Amino acid sequence: MKAKVDQDVCIGCALCTQICPEVFRMEGDKSVVYVDIVPKEVEDACREASDECPVSCIYIVE
Repeated sequence: MKAKVDQDVCIGCALCTQICPEVFRMEGDKSVVYVDIVPKEVEDACREASDECPVSCIYIVE
């Protein structure tokens, strides 16, 4: 599974970094994905971060 953040849409609320810090972190005022492949043990948290994003800018590729 992979995750991607659309930088043009991200508002930098950092909710994803709170829900799944193993995958997301802030760089400047935007969230970024810093792993190539989402570790199996945090896939559910990564999906939750995508679902909870207020601007729906996180995309999951299974």
